[in-house]
Order: sequence, then C-alpha cells, then structure tokens
Amino acid sequence: MFERILRDIFIVNLGVKKHERVLVFNDRVSGNEEVHEADGERRAKIRSLALLAAETGKLFCKSVVHHEYKATGSHGAEPPPKLWELAFGKKSVEHLQRERLLGPLLKKTASDTAIQKAEQIIRRDKNHSVDCVVALSNFSTSHTRFRDFLTRICGCRYASMPLFDVSMLEGSMNIDWKALARITKTLSGIIDKAEHIHIKTPNGTSLSLSKKGRKAIPDTGILTRMGSFGNLPAGEVYIAPVEGTATGRLVLEWAPTRQLLSPITLLIKDGSVVEVTGDEVYVTHLRKKLAEKKENGNIAELGIGTNSAAKRPDNILESEKILGTIHIALGDNSSFGGTVKTPFHQDFVFFQPTVTLVLGDGRKQIVLRKGKLL
Repeated sequence: MFERILRDIFIVNLGVKKHERVLVFNDRVSGNEEVHEADGERRAKIRSLALLAAETGKLFCKSVVHHEYKATGSHGAEPPPKLWELAFGKKSVEHLQRERLLGPLLKKTASDTAIQKAEQIIRRDKNHSVDCVVALSNFSTSHTRFRDFLTRICGCRYASMPLFDVSMLEGSMNIDWKALARITKTLSGIIDKAEHIHIKTPNGTSLSLSKKGRKAIPDTGILTRMGSFGNLPAGEVYIAPVEGTATGRLVLEWAPTRQLLSPITLLIKDGSVVEVTGDEVYVTHLRKKLAEKKENGNIAELGIGTNSAAKRPDNILESEKILGTIHIALGDNSSFGGTVKTPFHQDFVFFQPTVTLVLGDGRKQIVLRKGKLL
C-alpha cells in the first residue's frame, strides 16, 4: 500500500510529467529543539520517507533532487538559502543576494517595494525553477515567501506535508481523491457566499469574524494545475479572515501534536490574541511566541475539514482535515489572501463546531451543526 500511495503523490496528486524536475526536502532536528523520544522517532522516519519518495519520483520524471536542512524551529519561517538555490536556480539567488533582498526575505522584514523587486528577479529566470515540490519538512513552509514565489510566479506545483507521520499513508492519504475534491469544492463555493462567520463549540469557543472580500480556498489534494498548492493529506476549505475583525474567545484542548492536560483560553479582540490563560505548560510556549511579535497573535486562518479518512486528533496536519472539524491559525496569512507577514503560523483544531454564515443580504446559513456537515 505504501508504495502505491507514494506513487500516487507523483501520478495523481502532482501529475508529474517525464520532462519535469522535482525537489523533495525534509528538515533535521536542530540543536535548539527539545524533542521527545516518540517525536524524534517520527522525524527520523520522515527522513527515510523523503529519501524513498525521491527514489520513487525518479520513475516518473527527468530529475529528482533531495535536500535536507537544519530545522527552522517555527512553522511559517523561511527555509535556508541553499533550498532557495535548489528551487529557483543559482542565478536567481545570487541576484537576490547582490541586491540585498534575500536577507530581508528570509527574516520576513522585506518591504512591499523589496518584495516587488524580488518578484521581478524570480520572474526573469523562472524557467530555471523546479516544476514540483514535495515538502516533507517538520516545520511548515506553506506560509512562506519561498512557497508563494514558487507557486504564484514560477507555476510550481507544491505538496506541503509538515508534521507528517508515516501512519498517514494508510490513513488520511488512503482516500478517493476525486470524491474528496468534489465535496471540498462544493463547500468552498458555499463559504464564498458569506461575508461574516460565527463559530461556537461545546467547550466554550465563540468567535465572530469577517471574510468580506476574501476568497475561500479548497485544498483538494489534486495539485496538477500550474501553480497549485496544498497539503498532503488534504481536505479542507480555508480563508484568511479580514484583519482586525475577529472577536471572542478560543478554548484550546489540543496542541499541534498532543492533547492538553487542561484547557487554554485565548481572548480575541480586534483580530488578535490579547490574553492567554490556563494552567497547562503549553501556555508558556504560546505566550513566548506571542511576545516575539505582535503579528504572531493575528487570527490568520479559519479552515473546515472535509477528509472522511482523517481521524487522528494528535497531529495538526491530519486533525485539521477531519471531516466536521474547524481549525483556526495564528500569525502569518500573507501567502493566501491576508496582509500579515511574520515567521510564525500555528493552527489549532476544534471539535463539534457549529458554523453559521451571514450572507451578503443578511440571511444566515448553518453549514456545520455540532460537527455535522449539512
């Protein structure tokens, strides 16, 4: 089964062609990380999986390059220069360095003018970029300028697989991709009609936000069109809420890779987290990240899961895809329709939500009631 699903990543999900070039990468545990034994074992298996994926890809395309780098330590942080060079070509990266643009891009401090100049450089030599990416790094590259430039400017197809676990190959990856695409696109069309969204869950979460002018994006797992980007495993509809509009509170019961010992409450005002309370040790980590930059507290994303084969609640890559769940992210949303740039993006999943849409004419429509898709 594993071999079939690995082949499907190249054939079904990415639609790789014989003449194309593919980049497969993963990250290794850095010296600054505190990693529990079980998580260390999972990440060691991902390295082996990345190598196996690269070998599998050689059956279907002209060139497959595998690269491993030291982990950045944060979801949404830009990957190192060497990966940029492998993805965009040496000429483009040297040009970015000469213009003193690469450093600010990596730090996410580049001005809009600098970003536009970098885009011109990338666009000029986009023929040297890779055609497809299989991103098996533990820390997500989804919400990075690296990914954005590759997909939006170079037309690269990009499969992002942060926090991946080998067990997903026989779980949430073992699904009818066409059927998943149908339900996800249908839900996306419904969400797109809303201007405001209200969320409630049995554990006390209550949040209201605006999506006016923002597009709902379906993550179907079918990444065969030029510039396609999404997670594997896939199965969600997501938006970047309008900055400054979210208000309410979030009650967290799950961290990204484990159940919390006791709930943590985030108070949301004017689109950002203004208070974190709880007795769980994860509170310390969360407060530290939020203190680093005010943008880290931004309500960056709302997503709704659509994958009926996704079951695991203890891994955010899969749990946010569980049919009938929602997830809300903090931090960066600049790569999918928002305006906040920061080297941080963290999702949290919520179970049994009731999601009510407020349409442009004021009518209300419930799309989820206590976790049941209507």
